[in-house]
Amino acid sequence: MTTDPSNDNPEALLGVNQRLVALGLDPVEVCVTIEAALDEDLSEDRVDRTADAIFDPNHVSTAQLVTRQAGVVAGLPVAHAVFDSMPSDIHFTYLVDEGQRVTPGQALAEVSGRTRDLLSAERTALNFLCRLTGIATHTRAWVDALKGTKAQVLDTRKTTPGLRSLEKYAVRAAGGGNKRMGLYDAAMIKDNHKQAAGSIAAAFRAIEDEDPTVSIQVEVDTLAEALEAVEAGAEFLLLDNMTPDQLREIVAALDDEVELEATGGLTLDTAAEYAATGVDFLSVGALTHSSPIVDIGLDWPEGDE
Repeated sequence: MTTDPSNDNPEALLGVNQRLVALGLDPVEVCVTIEAALDEDLSEDRVDRTADAIFDPNHVSTAQLVTRQAGVVAGLPVAHAVFDSMPSDIHFTYLVDEGQRVTPGQALAEVSGRTRDLLSAERTALNFLCRLTGIATHTRAWVDALKGTKAQVLDTRKTTPGLRSLEKYAVRAAGGGNKRMGLYDAAMIKDNHKQAAGSIAAAFRAIEDEDPTVSIQVEVDTLAEALEAVEAGAEFLLLDNMTPDQLREIVAALDDEVELEATGGLTLDTAAEYAATGVDFLSVGALTHSSPIVDIGLDWPEGDE
């Protein structure tokens, strides 16, 4: 299924799977996630008790995805994929770009097709779109707060189970960065690891003995721990729950040797103050665990037949 070929934007001719790949998303993984979400509504027999009873199978409609709030859009290709998974052919036209700021009442996309299928897909498509747009909107507020500093906002692994790749995509769409995707792509020594191993150095050595090539990050609470981690070989430090003065002290001591990330207790109100200390990153779990949705609806034109 493609978007409107009359659109002058070449990207409008891309199919939904091509769009997902271009955004760094795996179409197969997205499909599995969507199918699980649709199963919550329709189960295996794919019955919509309301729409199937009201509308003849040949009844067709056109509707628009319209935002009720200002925000930064993310997830339109995911909504597209939801509609694309319906039994009949649904035409999906993009009216805005991913990462674009939008205003209340603005139409984001148009869908045309069998009315039964539009209504059956509606809530699932909106659940994804509202959630991802909410994350993107929150992330953009952090990106804006850090302008003029070298610091970049990063997400964490505090994501909704089953939605990590989508939620982390929404962070990217708004200009934020992704930390680890999982436990597999970097080693991170945190307090529990330090306590169980006996020390930062012992934990560091154990990881290196297991795999000398793995990237190792270390969470530290004091300057002394930071120095211990660097001596062990760390090149990336998480500076946990530190004051701006503590951060400045560590930046002054280690900025040329390692990448530094402030983490823990950060808010938008204090973002600029923490970024001004000279750290490279601010990690914010709230981007994915506490972003409010942006209210988006599927609106039918007046008098649609």
